[in-house]
Amino acid sequence: MTQKVLIADDEPNIVVSLEFLMKREGYQVLVARDGVQALATIQRERPALVLLDVMMPGKTGFEVCQAVRADDTLAGVKIVLLTAKGRDTDVAKGMALGADAYVIKPFSTKELAARVRELLQQGGA
Repeated sequence: MTQKVLIADDEPNIVVSLEFLMKREGYQVLVARDGVQALATIQRERPALVLLDVMMPGKTGFEVCQAVRADDTLAGVKIVLLTAKGRDTDVAKGMALGADAYVIKPFSTKELAARVRELLQQGGA
């Protein structure tokens, strides 16, 4: 079965490039354009992994991550926070909230694809 990857980002250009990349990698792609939609999609679709922008309308990526980690039924969902916020405190906050990885924009699509593959091979949803 093809693994589902949710792209949660409010920036259309990033969504398009990530969607292309993840489909090319063979994943079924879901898209959410804000934090509220992202959380609802995670709860409904149970993706294997979420590429989650930190700065989004509705709910931030940090809030979505925290809500997912608070729900035991979503324990297998891998979360990769994507953000331009690269300060050590931001990275520490994201990891403390339960993110599996923290990727700072701009990022290498090749490295991101490898990171997603690595996380999904560790098992989960």
